[in-house]
Amino acid sequence: MITSALQAIGLFLVTNIDDIIVLSLFFARGAGQRGTTTKIVVGQYLGFGAILLASVAVTFGAGLFLPDDAIPYFGLIPLALGLWAAWQVWRNGDDDDDSVADRPISALTVAAVTFANGGDNIGVYVPVFLTVGTAAVVAYCVVFLALVLVLVLAAKFVATRKPIAEVLERWEHVLFPLVLILLGLVILIEGGAFGL
Repeated sequence: MITSALQAIGLFLVTNIDDIIVLSLFFARGAGQRGTTTKIVVGQYLGFGAILLASVAVTFGAGLFLPDDAIPYFGLIPLALGLWAAWQVWRNGDDDDDSVADRPISALTVAAVTFANGGDNIGVYVPVFLTVGTAAVVAYCVVFLALVLVLVLAAKFVATRKPIAEVLERWEHVLFPLVLILLGLVILIEGGAFGL
């Protein structure tokens, strides 16, 4: 269980580092408004809960219909997402348009942005969930849900520390694709895909 918890922490950090920027923008937009932190926490839990539900549903649905030999090939999903993100950065210079400036701060807005920004999370969580047992999936989900609050508090901290926000915004576009590519390769290699 401790190993699963540590892996879950690493996976959560990798797949949600970009959320710190988006949540920081919400905090900046809601500065001085009453209840901003509560709305963002509730919205993040709603959005991330939907991401987890979708991931678990796809995992158990796929696990029932796929042979065990096919599961390691799900490592192609984070690998492809990482390559796509790297290509987007190379081609567009990381023009990430998460335009939250024109949306009012509400829990539902935060939830919608979180879920929309979570397609990559689902693409990464499903292959990982397929390679571990049910108890580990539960452990991952519990750790993820605990870390949502930590993520929101980190975003609030970042929103009030300009130098940190600038550093994250500068390097997130490099770290995110790199980590996804490495995660995909690890899943493929550990699962023995393509005779590796």
